[in-house]
Amino acid sequence: MTHQLTGGAPLAVRGGGAPLPPGGAARRRRRHRFQPAWLFMAPSLLIFSVFVFYPIGSSIYYSLFDWTIGASTQKWLGGAHYAKLLQDHQFWNSLRVTLVFSVVSVVVLLVLGFVTALVLLPNSRANRVVRSILLFPTIVSFVTIGMVWKFLLDPDIGLVGGLTKALGLTPVSWLQTPSLALPTVIVVAIWRSTGFTIVLFIAGLQNVPPELYEAARLDGANGRQLIRHITLPQIRPTMLFATTILTIQSLQVFDLVFVMTGGGPLYATDSLVNLLYRYGFVNFQTGYASAIAQVLLLIIMIVSLIQLRVFRFNDVD
Repeated sequence: MTHQLTGGAPLAVRGGGAPLPPGGAARRRRRHRFQPAWLFMAPSLLIFSVFVFYPIGSSIYYSLFDWTIGASTQKWLGGAHYAKLLQDHQFWNSLRVTLVFSVVSVVVLLVLGFVTALVLLPNSRANRVVRSILLFPTIVSFVTIGMVWKFLLDPDIGLVGGLTKALGLTPVSWLQTPSLALPTVIVVAIWRSTGFTIVLFIAGLQNVPPELYEAARLDGANGRQLIRHITLPQIRPTMLFATTILTIQSLQVFDLVFVMTGGGPLYATDSLVNLLYRYGFVNFQTGYASAIAQVLLLIIMIVSLIQLRVFRFNDVD
């Protein structure tokens, strides 16, 4: 069956159905045409696959075996490693240490960074100098920061211990006392990352339209109301970014703990990544270490999704 189109060749219709609209076949061909955008994304996708997807997949695979480096055979265990984690006291201790470290450091960094950013927001020369000073520790690695503070806090040869003796007081073993080691590491981590948080909040505060403040002041709003109803809603994207980055960073804390305390004393600072390192690279129990890594990945994903939900925003906010 054929239909004659005006000014063109007859269009065949199979089975006697309705004729295809003009250009329908061309649009269908265009729909299946190769998209050049994939060529531009290919390098990033390749790198992402090699350094993200493949390691995650390998880690999941290893976690299902009694995978031990150097063993001739690797025994299949299924979910035995994950069941073992539920009864592993060291795992629960490391999880508690990691959560305490993350919650305290992230909350303090957000509050301290926001308040300091409000103070340093005016673009004066003095404020620019203070911003640079506060940002300096951020460009130094956690390993270097940990080594410096470990030396400073040494009760025998450290600067802090020397000042304590000069004042006639007894030096405190900050990193050798179980009740003081974790708070000390948290303080050092906060000191190192405060400048980064301040810079983020200053960038967010500078993008708040000043007209909103002027209109609110005309309506009689005070400083607290300006912050609550204008500043905080307007910097919600910045808050989301800062919270997510700081949380992921704190949940993965390793280098600072490894350098300053090694997880001690008495596992008081033993983070999840430090526990993973000990099982995987000291005891060579790769399968069990991979199971710990998957649990940590799951925790990070859950926490990130919660943060995305809490700090969600749209154009009407």
